Amino acid sequence: MIREKGIVSSMELLDVEKIRADFPALHQQVHGRPLVYLDNAATTQKPLAVLEALQNYYRRDNANVHRGLHTLAERATEGFEKARETVARFINAPQSREVIFTRGTTESLNMLAHSYGHSFLKDDDEVIVSEMEHHSNIVPWFLLRDRIKIKVRFWPVEKDGRLGLEKLRKLISPRTRLISVSHMSNVLGTHNPLREIVKIAHEHGIHVSVDGAQSVPSMPVDVRELGCDFLAFSAHKMGGPTGIGALWGKAELLNKMTPYMGGGEMIAHVTTSGASWAEIPHKFEAGTPNIAGAIGFGAAVRYIEGIGMSKIHDYEQALTAALLEKMHTVEGLTIYGPLQNRGPAVSFKLEGVHPFDLTQFLDQLGIAIRVGHHCAEPLMNALGVSATTRVSLYYYNTPDETDYFVDALKRARDFF
Repeated sequence: MIREKGIVSSMELLDVEKIRADFPALHQQVHGRPLVYLDNAATTQKPLAVLEALQNYYRRDNANVHRGLHTLAERATEGFEKARETVARFINAPQSREVIFTRGTTESLNMLAHSYGHSFLKDDDEVIVSEMEHHSNIVPWFLLRDRIKIKVRFWPVEKDGRLGLEKLRKLISPRTRLISVSHMSNVLGTHNPLREIVKIAHEHGIHVSVDGAQSVPSMPVDVRELGCDFLAFSAHKMGGPTGIGALWGKAELLNKMTPYMGGGEMIAHVTTSGASWAEIPHKFEAGTPNIAGAIGFGAAVRYIEGIGMSKIHDYEQALTAALLEKMHTVEGLTIYGPLQNRGPAVSFKLEGVHPFDLTQFLDQLGIAIRVGHHCAEPLMNALGVSATTRVSLYYYNTPDETDYFVDALKRARDFF
């Protein structure tokens, strides 16, 4: 029950009203009603600390990084590389040079498929992905399959929205080289048992890539503790700017991987007969990077660290548990995914109401949520639905907002 002592104390961990004061976008009206922003699995709002970091770079330090010797270039380079160190510390990476800045999780996984595939895979090798993956962790492997004829094998989702380890063991073959799996489902909120997955994989000499787009913003993620080989995540889902993210990988693997793109910055030498590559991470960062985005990324991480990642996780867990209990009072509502040990993304269907109609109805009440297949069509097919409605929370959401949302669901049910 939401009034149990443990949940109440967790809900009191954060001064949410004080936190909300740092997010300008939350203080607006939509259709004449206060905004209730519950679409955080898609993207999050940005605190003033991030907005100011972006503005400060463009107002004061705007210059290209690494090659300039003038003062602005040195300040820009320092800010850019300090951001890398901040992100590395946040996930407890052994070395900051293992953090490669990308445009986000999607580019990180495409980079991995291209560079890892070119360097480690050959015809008839196998990559295992789960049925609950975002398209970003499926399509790049299909593209690789078209190029070097690998096999992409799917790990099916159980009826309760979890992944069964016994099924994984049965899928693994002597040709399996990589398991690429989400840490937390963007549809079901499922927390996948990564430590156990990694243990099984490494016992067979298999590498593990993790889509951390949903987990890194909402729970402590320590790559050394998890033991994974790669981790992809995005800044915009944790209060940072859009168009910036990271691929972390073990140095010994990154060093063996070929570059994803060619151009400036990623080379050691170029002659008329060929080229040699720079050291990591620069080998994978061709051209002028998103300097402002990286600096904003670092600011977002520092903001979260100032609150405390464990506090954020405990608060979101309590808020999600309370939301699920409230949603169970809505007649005709089906919730997909596990009811416990899950993240703050909740997909559902309201009987008799099309998800698109429901989303538009809620928008008129100032509530922002998401509808569709959530870039996870194989999962939708496994669930037997074409689309779901998804509500997703972040640490700046409040119990009052979840109450308002559930009341709106009841109003929608009666209206339709």
